[in-house]
Amino acid sequence: MFLLVISNTFVSSIPGITVAGENPELIKYTPVADAEFLFYSRPLSIDAIPVTPEGHPTPGVITKASKILSNFPLIVVRSGTLLAPKIPFVNITETPGNNIAEKTALPALEKVLEASEIFGQELSNLIGEVFIGESVPGGTTTAQAVLTSLGYDSNVSSASKENPLKLKKEIVRKALERVGKNIPYDWYEALKEFGDPMMAFIMGFSHGYKGKIYLAGGTQMLAVAALLKETGVKPEKILTTKYVLNDKTATFEKTAKEIGINFYAANLNFSRSKYQGLRDYERGVVKEGVGAGGSVFISESKGIGADLIVKKVEEIYGSLIGKK
Repeated sequence: MFLLVISNTFVSSIPGITVAGENPELIKYTPVADAEFLFYSRPLSIDAIPVTPEGHPTPGVITKASKILSNFPLIVVRSGTLLAPKIPFVNITETPGNNIAEKTALPALEKVLEASEIFGQELSNLIGEVFIGESVPGGTTTAQAVLTSLGYDSNVSSASKENPLKLKKEIVRKALERVGKNIPYDWYEALKEFGDPMMAFIMGFSHGYKGKIYLAGGTQMLAVAALLKETGVKPEKILTTKYVLNDKTATFEKTAKEIGINFYAANLNFSRSKYQGLRDYERGVVKEGVGAGGSVFISESKGIGADLIVKKVEEIYGSLIGKK
């Protein structure tokens, strides 16, 4: 079972912090559009595929290709989006995360944890393992804040080739000054003050769910794994892509080792794609999201190689932009 957790945080409204959307106005649509695109030929909430300002497609094209090829079941979990997706979904909360530089991120954290734990308990009666992906514009900044507040000297990745780490760390500095306590924080306060609704869902869910949990994502899932470690829960692995590992501005491998979490990196290759938007993945744009690495892991476990997934991605992307 694959769970896609969609969330918004008002951190994404800070200019320059995220490229997870063609422009600032469309960023709020990115999570719901990512979710809808997995079930329909195009998103329903906006008449466009989620792209960066330079036109690079959502990593959801990888997840969609993997889903088509390996036919894994997928449930969308709404944990704090500004809009409801126009598809069936599990509703945990409708409240986005606040801008951590200005106020407490998740003032209603306890309710989110409780609802998520109940869902985890019930899903335990149905299936023995889950793969959890995410779509959260601005989520690498909340991840940076959580990791820093827990005492990790780490750098998160970015959907942009030029990682705005200086800006992210300035936001984290303001957030830490706002609270005014010494590092390290305990997990609950770190999550409440600096996290986002996606992290809150996975924390609650993981304490209710009794089977195996795989975290499908990049440096955002490092923050989740670090929080879970503080409560004695250890996921099986983080499932990401080679693009996250190749990001020299981030410390994925170092931080994963410090947390004590194993990882897998999908070895995709779009260098021979006829589409510039896909070829640029090899230059370090986008990298991960929508559970892309996890979806490839599932497909490979069913004997479907990365080359077939790349071919299917090419086909899907070509139909989206109207080219053959």
